[in-house]
Order: sequence, then structure tokens, then C-alpha cells
Amino acid sequence: MKSDIFTLRNEYSKSTLSDFELSKDPFIQFTTWFEEALVSEQIEPNAMIVGTVDSHGQPTQRTVLLKGYGEEGFTFYTNYKSRKGIQLKGNPRVNLLFPWYHLQRQIIISGTVSKVSRQNSEQYFHSRPRGSQLSAFVSNQSGEVSSREELESRLQKAEEELKNKEVPLPRDWGGYIVTPSSFEFWQGRENRLHDRFFYELEGSHWKISRLAP
Repeated sequence: MKSDIFTLRNEYSKSTLSDFELSKDPFIQFTTWFEEALVSEQIEPNAMIVGTVDSHGQPTQRTVLLKGYGEEGFTFYTNYKSRKGIQLKGNPRVNLLFPWYHLQRQIIISGTVSKVSRQNSEQYFHSRPRGSQLSAFVSNQSGEVSSREELESRLQKAEEELKNKEVPLPRDWGGYIVTPSSFEFWQGRENRLHDRFFYELEGSHWKISRLAP
């Protein structure tokens, strides 16, 4: 291990987050920050880390892309038989993290998932580039494969069989929507005295608390 890792340090001074500018609605606050991320130099602002828990209580994480959001929740797509799909079937509780390093911000969202309709999954699937559709069609996501060549062979075979045809939506592929129960908005500040605001759903209302950094 490099002995000088402890010297790696950046000062956070790009922005602030005060009680006065904070929206009482976490979805509005998310939209404000998301739109700022879209016009910033942040790479893939819709990339989010999805945390799930397996049957042994072991947390696992991976990065996926947010593909829609609104008052009803936050949507992403995957293979239902992937590792996260299996874990979500056993435990629908999920955690989302948007790590906007360039803006010195992060948003954490906790909630539960449910599947989106087959119609919505169809609509999104066929909006994807054809190459992405074909990859999803041939991949048993998270399953073991013998080699890269095996994957490429599957893809080539599908390209030939589906030439000039619509790529069918795989039976086990579709969307999840995360219904939030809490949000945390984190803004980096100087001297590590960060701004943190936590929204927790109580009945039909959001309770807002400022947290110590």
C-alpha cells in the first residue's frame, strides 16, 4: 500500500446548501441538482450506484443508469435474473447513490422497488440502440460464461437470425421503479464542515433535518 495515500486531499468550496434555498419537496430539490449536473462537466450525471442485500445480509453495489424519475419514483432497467434482480426479489429494499464528484455533491435515496409494466419496458427497450438490444438479448446477465469469444459468438448468431427483424424484449428483462422513503443531499464545504440535509417520509409529509457532517 502506498504510504502517502493519507496526504491525498481536496478542499470543497464550489457551493453551499442552506436551509433557505432548500426545497421542502425532495423531488424538486433533486430536479434542481440534476439539471445543474446535466449542464456541468460531470460525466454521465444519470449514473447511480445501486445497493442491494443478498440472502446472507451481504450488501452489494453496482453502477446503473437512471432512465426516468418523477413523483412516482426513480426508474432503471436490468435483467431480472441478474444478481441484483435476484437480490431485489428476495429483499425489495434498495439504496441509490448519485456521486457527483465534479460538483462536490452526492444524493442518497433509500426506498423499495417494484417492477414497471411490461409495456413500459417494451417502450424503453426498443428506444435503445440496436446493439444494446442485441447484447441484452444474448446475455444471461451475471451468469458464468466460458470466454469473451462465447459472448461474441452469441451476438453474431443473434445478428444473423434477427437481420431485418425487430429484436424481441427478453422475457426476463425490464424496469424497476424505486419508491423513496428518504433522501439525503450532501454538499461538500471547506474544512469538511459539509452541508447535509435528510428528508424522511412521515405519513404523507417529508420531515427535513440538518445532519452533522
